[in-house]
Amino acid sequence: MAKLLIVEDDESVRTLAARALERDGHNVTVATDGAQGLDMIRQARGGYDLVVSDIRMPEMDGIEMATAAAREFPVMRIMLMTGYADQRERAEELNGIILDVVQKPFTLAEIRTRVGKALSCFA
Repeated sequence: MAKLLIVEDDESVRTLAARALERDGHNVTVATDGAQGLDMIRQARGGYDLVVSDIRMPEMDGIEMATAAAREFPVMRIMLMTGYADQRERAEELNGIILDVVQKPFTLAEIRTRVGKALSCFA
């Protein structure tokens, strides 16, 4: 299936999302913050089918990471996650860079469905 990168500082959310998406047959790699995520994106030369990132993280947040990744790899598909309304509003400024913003907390079924929709848009 698809090659995915999950960028999330909360270990329980990161593990939940990764396991759910692995069950769908995806190859999932994880990063613990935006800086590590951006490094992994660069190492893969933008070779992920989809990056799913939290917005609010230490060191580099998901919006900064998405902006930097999109500058270097403009066709990269990025989906953000957040539990904060103000962060969701910040993400709205990224039209053309991100595909979707998933509201946390989410269910296993919801993250699987939203990722599936994001991937099917480009199938």
